[in-house]
Formats: sequence, C-alpha cells, structure tokens
Amino acid sequence: MSEIQPAQERSILARIFLSPDEPRLRAGWRLLIQTLLLFIFVFVFGSIIYLILGWLGQSPDGSLNLMLDQILSFLGITGSVYVARRWLDRRSFESLGLKLDGRTLVDIFAGIGITFVQMGFIYVLMLALGWLTFQGFAWEFDPINVVITNTLAFFVAFLFVGWNEELLSRGYHLQTIASGINLFWGVIISSAVFGLLHLGNPNATWISAAGIFFAGVYLAYGYIRTKQLWLSIGLHIGWNFFEGVVFGFPVSGLDTYALTRINVDGPELWTGGAFGPEAGLIVLPSLLVGGLLIYFYTVRRAE
Repeated sequence: MSEIQPAQERSILARIFLSPDEPRLRAGWRLLIQTLLLFIFVFVFGSIIYLILGWLGQSPDGSLNLMLDQILSFLGITGSVYVARRWLDRRSFESLGLKLDGRTLVDIFAGIGITFVQMGFIYVLMLALGWLTFQGFAWEFDPINVVITNTLAFFVAFLFVGWNEELLSRGYHLQTIASGINLFWGVIISSAVFGLLHLGNPNATWISAAGIFFAGVYLAYGYIRTKQLWLSIGLHIGWNFFEGVVFGFPVSGLDTYALTRINVDGPELWTGGAFGPEAGLIVLPSLLVGGLLIYFYTVRRAE
C-alpha cells in the first residue's frame, strides 16, 4: 500500500497573495490591481482626449461634458475590467454576465420599463401629497430642435452610465468580492462602495450615500435573479433617464435636461431635496415596487 503524502504547506507569501482554491491572486489583490488599472486607463485616455480638445479649441459643457466624461469612464472601466477579468481572474469577460443571446435586449428593455413605473410612482405620489408642482413641458419653453437634441444627448450619455456603473459595481466589484467571501457580502460591500462613489456628486450627503446603497442592493437583485448584467444595465439606464429627463428630478445631484418642468418643495427628508429622490425616504417604496416587478419578470426563469 502506498503512503499518503501529506499536503504541502503553503508559504507565507502564498497564503497572503494567492487564492487557496486555484492558482490566481486573492480577490482583494485583484480588486486593488483593477482599481489601479482604472486610474491608469482614465489618466492616459483622458490626457489624449483633452489634448485633442485643446488643440481643436473646444471647451465642452452641459450634456457634451457629461458625454465625454462617460466615454472616458467607458474606456477606463471596460479596459481595466477586461484586463483584470482575463488575466487576473482567469475568466472570460462574458462570464461576468455579458452573454449575448435572445434575452439580452428583452432584459434591457424590461429594466427600462420597470424604472418608468418606479419613477412614475414617485412623481404621482409626490404630486398627490402636494410636494411637487407641475410647471409645464420642455417644448413650451424651448424650440423643438433643442428639446430633441438634448433628450437624445442625455439618453446616449445614460446608456454609457448604465454600462459603466453596472460593469464595475454589479460586475467586477460584486462578483470578485463574492468569489473571495460569499454572495451576501459581495452585495453588501459592493453596494456600500457604490454609495461612497457617489459622495463626490453635487449636494451629496451621507443620507444620499445610504439611499444609493439601497439602490445598489436593488440593482444587485436584478443580477442575482438573472445571473446576467443586462437587466441591471436596463434598470440603471431607465432610472437615470426617467428620473431626470422625463420626470424632471435631479439625478444623484446632477441637473439634466428635463422634459417635465417641476418644482419640488416638500420635506427634504422625504423628497431628497437637491440631490434627488435617492436621498429621500420616497425612494424606499419605489425600490419595493421595482423589486416586486423584477421578481414577477424573472419568476419563471428562477424556477
């Protein structure tokens, strides 16, 4: 009978840096390197973009500035996540939940539709409570070409926002943390980071960060129910577009072009004030409505 060889004890460096289950870095190191790559990519691409703009004598503002910021974020986030996923995680980029199939567009449009109901719910509730005053529609104030141009510009910008933030937060952050600890803590920690990342927005407070945290958990629910990012991406696109452009609220502290002109003067604790509904208690029943809609949309898939 052959002797059973004792398992070789790992060195201190191996225990610190390498995963105990497979030959790759631990989750924390992978997250750190991806973050460093993100800063490097943003710096390099940003320098190139703004050098070109300076050479052309352009000074972007408004929706164009938002668009350029999101294009830069797209290059930095997508590039850093792709490199980290392929060479640090040793997984395919598609395995983050980016499989292209017959459900891809359905999930995206379903997410957009769900958030229309959510933001409509917030609008109607605040109107009924007397916290919101309707002032008119954009075409009553601006030429129709201005309305169309700005609406399309912000929609395209929010397409980038949805991809960028979901790929980073529900994609790389959540799934990498979950691989190192578990799914529960992956959701909690990635949502907390998601909230903290929005503290740099105008009018942000710790209350708004808490609201964004709950929104992050809600967006993670879309990923958990489908095991793909497309529903969450659709939810994110629709949330920003309907919140700001269609119903006229601030979007996480940012002013957008609004098709519906409103004045909000209700209690800030509930309305969120200048930051928008994410910073108010009004967001909680809206998230509950959205969560129920996600459940019913995905119930057959989860069986």
